[in-house]
Amino acid sequence: MAATHLPALVYHPCYSELDLPERHRYPITKYRELYQQLLNLNVPASAFTTPNAITADQLQLSHSADYIAALQHGTICPKAMRRIGFPWSATLFSRSLHSLGGGLATAQLAMQHGIAIHLTGGYHHAFANAGSGFCLFNDLVFAAQSMLLQGVDKILIFDLDVHQGDGTAHMLQNEQRIISSSIHCEKNFPSRKQLSDWDVGVSKDCSDSEYLATVAESLDTLIRLHQPELVIYDAGVDCHQDDELGLLNLSSQTIFQRDLLVLSRCYQQNIPVAAVIGGGYQRNITALVQLHLQLFKAAFTVTGSLLASKIKT
Repeated sequence: MAATHLPALVYHPCYSELDLPERHRYPITKYRELYQQLLNLNVPASAFTTPNAITADQLQLSHSADYIAALQHGTICPKAMRRIGFPWSATLFSRSLHSLGGGLATAQLAMQHGIAIHLTGGYHHAFANAGSGFCLFNDLVFAAQSMLLQGVDKILIFDLDVHQGDGTAHMLQNEQRIISSSIHCEKNFPSRKQLSDWDVGVSKDCSDSEYLATVAESLDTLIRLHQPELVIYDAGVDCHQDDELGLLNLSSQTIFQRDLLVLSRCYQQNIPVAAVIGGGYQRNITALVQLHLQLFKAAFTVTGSLLASKIKT
């Protein structure tokens, strides 16, 4: 794959256009702030693709019709919405369809450009017929299943969010063409873990060097064993030492080294990578966005863009 100097980027304004109660735990404004920071770094607006929403019918590829309809029409029970963690609204449903459309566009662009990054995503706690942990629908699974239909034969979902991708694991338990993997904090949400194809639960006192070694060994092994034609990478930053829900103690430099490791390993082996920014939970949005920018710094480094030097670690 030839270097493009900039990875393909995918963003929609609706990602931050959700009216949540005051002091709600979800940092909904981080997507808009991340987009603005990239523009401030002189990333041209033309580098961004604005995705179309998928349809409710398309969503049945990965989710049950009854569950989709209940969310679409607001008939879902309050207990199920409490498990998701958002108040129901038509805007929430529409935003989710755009997010999944963006995830699919990111996978498609990765096949063309080598690296593509979605400025949201990582909704890995969503199951086929239920949502959980701020996740309504599973964008990782939907994108992977869609890419199978478009001729990709083997896909690796490499999930480094601090929380286990339980929904992803459960949804893919009978799909051998999509490899689910999760490296997460063992003593963290969800309390009931599902069985991925590759699970590593790291301890709360895991050091930076131990964590990076685990990521490298896992990725190298998974690539060697499965020879994926596409990697979908969940680059959650909630494993950072300042995250309020993460429970790990990793430094900002380690987040950058982790992302650089994943992107460079795949790029050097001509394996396209579709990355999503994943989780991150700090009320200090400026600090949180700076952490998410590590993924872009890593991508700019791999593709040879001079913009990499403008992002602090």
